[in-house]
Amino acid sequence: MKVAIRYYTKTGNTKKLAEAIGSAINIEAKTVDEPLTEDVDILFLGSAIYGAGIDKKIKDFIANINVNVGEVVNFSSAALIESTYGQVKKQVEAKGIKMSENEFHCRGAFKFVHRGRPNEKDLKDAQEFAKRIIN
Repeated sequence: MKVAIRYYTKTGNTKKLAEAIGSAINIEAKTVDEPLTEDVDILFLGSAIYGAGIDKKIKDFIANINVNVGEVVNFSSAALIESTYGQVKKQVEAKGIKMSENEFHCRGAFKFVHRGRPNEKDLKDAQEFAKRIIN
């Protein structure tokens, strides 16, 4: 099974999740600045909410996928909303790619809100999530 991890972060929260997922399944987490260059069965895609929406870099990454992707698995962090799933799903399905029903989301620190998140438990939970998806 071919797996890739891509993410976008401004604060570092989603990067922490991406690296935790990568360490659990022995895949290097890369930013969305690095396009997919080969077909993948599973794409773990990490994002966060900035000003009530996913960043343009996530939208551009999805729009520019030019390889076969079996399915996208969303992971995210956010200080205020519950998940980026709906916004990412809209972009992924518009591209004709299957969106997994499985996702991982945790709180992310922003200014004075949710300090210390994602924490060690969040990172461990992200690792366990990734292992379940792969197995």
